[in-house]
Amino acid sequence: MIVIKNKAAIDKMHMAGQLLAGIMAEMSDRIEVGVSTLELDRLIEEKMRRAGLFPVCKGYGGYKYATCISLNDVVIHGVPSDKNILKIGDFVKIDVAGSYKHYCADMTRSFFVGKVGTVVKRLAAAAQWALDCAIKEIAPGKHLSDISVVIQKEVERDGFGVVRTFAGHGIGRGLHEDPEVPNFGKPGEGPLLREGMTLAIEPMITEHGHEVVTARDGWSIKTVDGGLAAHVEDTVVVLRDGAQVLTRI
Repeated sequence: MIVIKNKAAIDKMHMAGQLLAGIMAEMSDRIEVGVSTLELDRLIEEKMRRAGLFPVCKGYGGYKYATCISLNDVVIHGVPSDKNILKIGDFVKIDVAGSYKHYCADMTRSFFVGKVGTVVKRLAAAAQWALDCAIKEIAPGKHLSDISVVIQKEVERDGFGVVRTFAGHGIGRGLHEDPEVPNFGKPGEGPLLREGMTLAIEPMITEHGHEVVTARDGWSIKTVDGGLAAHVEDTVVVLRDGAQVLTRI
């Protein structure tokens, strides 16, 4: 069931999103050679709790951390570890969800460690462009799949693959609510967008083939062929005349 949010709920989600966005903006200076992904996770959790945000991922389905930090060929759900030490050229994706007064926001941002390769820059730019184009597509009366089509079209036009086994999602009091928001599809399918719907839209794209596999840790989702992967995410609310991004300052 898709839950339509009232103004009070949207205001809380907006606050969660603004606080998260502020924290993620502060992380740019902390992404450097020699830092472990576990250190980054602990720092983000500390900042979240200090800001009045509850780290929704921690304890979700038995997960032990406040963030997912995915490096290079890891698409999503990378597990923070003191063994994952950042080095020059790493492509870092940090996915974090926080709730404010029981309402959630979810976002992912990309970071580069020092000088990175051209493909990394192209992947990151393609994922961000696809997300921005999808958000511009949002309006009441359009079909959910119209978002998906835009993402797939823009990503594949850049020569990259679109992950098919994971998707964006509805969000609100729950981190994952209906509906699913795939990153591929055909136009004119799925539920109609309505004012007050809240969605986490998250292109997950690959350098080569779109096939993925779960790593030995049981969480990290990696490309099968070892190619690089990008992931970016924002929480949005459908408005009368478009959409508002709740996780951008």
